[in-house]
Amino acid sequence: MSHKPNVFSPPGTPLLERTIGELVAERPGRSRVFQAFNIDFCCQGGRTLREACERKGLAADAVVEQLEAELEDKTAPAQNPAELPPHELASYIVETHHGFLRRELPRLHAMSERVAHVHGGHTPSLVEMFHTFISMEAELASHMMKEERILFPAIVAMSRGEPAPGTLDGPISCMIHEHEEVGAALARLRELSHGFQPPADACNTYRALFAGLHDLEEDLHRHIHLENAVLFPAARAMAERNE
Repeated sequence: MSHKPNVFSPPGTPLLERTIGELVAERPGRSRVFQAFNIDFCCQGGRTLREACERKGLAADAVVEQLEAELEDKTAPAQNPAELPPHELASYIVETHHGFLRRELPRLHAMSERVAHVHGGHTPSLVEMFHTFISMEAELASHMMKEERILFPAIVAMSRGEPAPGTLDGPISCMIHEHEEVGAALARLRELSHGFQPPADACNTYRALFAGLHDLEEDLHRHIHLENAVLFPAARAMAERNE
């Protein structure tokens, strides 16, 4: 995975005339857009956005639109899901946070595997990062399945005034314990990556991986907070009222 340092265009240069590499280096989150269009932002990052679109036969306007949307997403005001009633909060968590995980985990898995394979020989921590990540990924897949098939349907049923199908203490305690395990994995990933800071000469895949892991950590922190501090206490309170 050979790469050259990114050279940044003068201020005001149109997006189409800037290179793929500098666009990702400036905002690593743009890697998601390029991956969606199957544009190589690493090894072929020296091409301008216009050249990359022409080589792929892509409508440049569509790619630019997605890049601008990515920028707007970062500045959009956040809603306060903690104010939602329990059944709506459960749906919000599935749609927003579980949806995020289902989109991001495969992408991060592929990048982590690639970076570990290419750079792990001289940076062994990248190999440990990959193994830590795949263990956490498996834990999260199982965790989401249990929430969506067992716990959340019970919460939705109680919110409609229906009795809970058995005690919720066991399932909730299990979810909290799994949250702690995920938190430990995130802490280890942060430690191994030196706070998700790539080295100065890192290629764009390397940089996109670390940026993606940082976003994953932020989203999981919000996700786990909503469950531990808002949804689960509300579910327990409903269960007590229904006893």
